[in-house]
Amino acid sequence: MKHEILVASLLFMAVIVAPAGAFSADHLQITVNEDGSANITFNYTLSWIERVAVFFKITQPEQELKSALESSLGVPVTVISAESDTASFSVTKFAKISDADDGKAYSTPGLDFTEAQAILDSYWFAPLVQADFSPDLTVVRFPGGHEETFSDLSAIPALSHTVP
Repeated sequence: MKHEILVASLLFMAVIVAPAGAFSADHLQITVNEDGSANITFNYTLSWIERVAVFFKITQPEQELKSALESSLGVPVTVISAESDTASFSVTKFAKISDADDGKAYSTPGLDFTEAQAILDSYWFAPLVQADFSPDLTVVRFPGGHEETFSDLSAIPALSHTVP
């Protein structure tokens, strides 16, 4: 019990003295598979206060990202792996597949990262964190190797690509 009080006191003092932390989205890779599922890898940088929150299990970034993806996409999302700066997910039924004259057309949903701010605002430490949810680089890779890339956007548009 004494250790918990000491840790809580030190954390409180550090929060008061230290400047606000910053979460930044670094790289988002979405790989659309032939069956319409997708593998999503999200690389991010956590501030020291966020690392403390993760250490004490106050928040789990991979679970928050999973919830945000499920809410946005309306389909189940599975956490494949999670580390301090990377989370990987699997999403079934990510892309809609339709027959086209010259092959199969894959249509992906748009993603809006501004919804993540609302999730962050629900935490007690939200005023201490300055977050940038817009990935520095987003890459959407379709079957056949075609890629669409975006830089520093808070929303990724719905995309469509036909694979012969």
